[in-house]
Amino acid sequence: MSNTELVLRSTRVITPQGTRAASVAVAAGRIEAVLPYDAEAPAGARLTDFGDDVLLPGLVDTHVHVNDPGRTEWEGFWTATRAAAAGGITTLLDMPLNSLPPTTTAAHLRTKQDVARSKAHIDVGFWGGAIPSNVKDLRPLHDAGVFGFKCFLSPSGVEEFPELDQEQLARSLAEIAGLGGLLIVHAEDPHQLSDAPQRGGPAYADFLASRPRAAENAAIEGLIALARRLDARVHVLHLSSSDALPLIAAAKREGIRVTVESCPHFLTLTAEEVPDGATEFKCCPPIREAANQDALWAGLADGTIDCIVSDHSPCTTDLKTPDFAQAWGGISSLQLGLPAIWTAARGRGHSIEDVVRWMSTAPAELAGLTRKGAIEAGRDADFAVLAPDETFTVDPAELFHRNQVTAYAGRTLHGVVRSTWLRGVRIASEGVLTEPTGRLLERDGLPHAAR
Repeated sequence: MSNTELVLRSTRVITPQGTRAASVAVAAGRIEAVLPYDAEAPAGARLTDFGDDVLLPGLVDTHVHVNDPGRTEWEGFWTATRAAAAGGITTLLDMPLNSLPPTTTAAHLRTKQDVARSKAHIDVGFWGGAIPSNVKDLRPLHDAGVFGFKCFLSPSGVEEFPELDQEQLARSLAEIAGLGGLLIVHAEDPHQLSDAPQRGGPAYADFLASRPRAAENAAIEGLIALARRLDARVHVLHLSSSDALPLIAAAKREGIRVTVESCPHFLTLTAEEVPDGATEFKCCPPIREAANQDALWAGLADGTIDCIVSDHSPCTTDLKTPDFAQAWGGISSLQLGLPAIWTAARGRGHSIEDVVRWMSTAPAELAGLTRKGAIEAGRDADFAVLAPDETFTVDPAELFHRNQVTAYAGRTLHGVVRSTWLRGVRIASEGVLTEPTGRLLERDGLPHAAR
């Protein structure tokens, strides 16, 4: 312990063994040891005592659309990572689309890394993209350190990132499986979508009818069948339809390598409460009914759903026109995911340990980030400090993402993030952020600069 530089102490430290009073010793940006609460701090080490505030591992958000470069008026690495840090997130993975260029070649990945390097307040990694024309680029992207590959089975909304048909999906997944890689999938069946009624206008009920559960269910069923045939590893993005849960649970029991995420908006917002014209609530797949939400929570409780991530997908204010058919689909929630989920979870009898598992440990495991996601010796000293019983009312003007539009405006939430720490350095405290110190990560979890 002679190298200890910092000791963080709390009566409530979330560890893999449960919550306990403890002191966490930090050296060279890593957790050196988790000690008894009253352990004496080594000579020369700084001691910070959080009292009864909860010390939890920094959150890991594996589903973020940063849109930088190319659509930086929508979002950017500087603003997105500030919002993430303010919300207790210490690692994010950037989605390959909505930036220009998209992350579909190794050269495009380098472009994005060059843009992000000086702007990242937290650690940042990257997904590659799988589109019809880039099967030959998947191996170079894999070798360059992307964490896996994203595809769409229905139109993505941007022309530079087209969807895969079934033949193209099989070809891409076979290549990715041969690399030992992971395919993450926006699973909505295009035929089911085209058969659904498509009516424009401000009525949320019309929009909901245009994105039926059957579209998700059919796409997930086909994806599971293909993963079975190819012995491939797949991940279902932003699960909205609870009808798909029995399919997924059966696939897991069979040993098919499928994992699933859901998002704060599906777990905390309901179709019944979306006002007509309120397109800040628009996302694809959509926010569904309260009964569907109850079933999603049951899927979290029994382990069918593995993790919760934001799907932060922002845009400029003008793109949120009151017409649900025309408005950009995406919900901005980077800064609010932890309190939103904690508010709902505590109301349903879940513990803060459950939230940590869903929002930190499981996303880190999904991405293979072995240094993230837990407070234990050897991990990066990434932490969030949460006052779980305090409340606040969401004011969009206080959010750090670039366009201050949010479906959570005016909501009172439990859980105030007091501070966020990255490798033993406090990077956010009571809404004040330091200059960027984040690193770019590659698939093995090592900083990009170390290669």
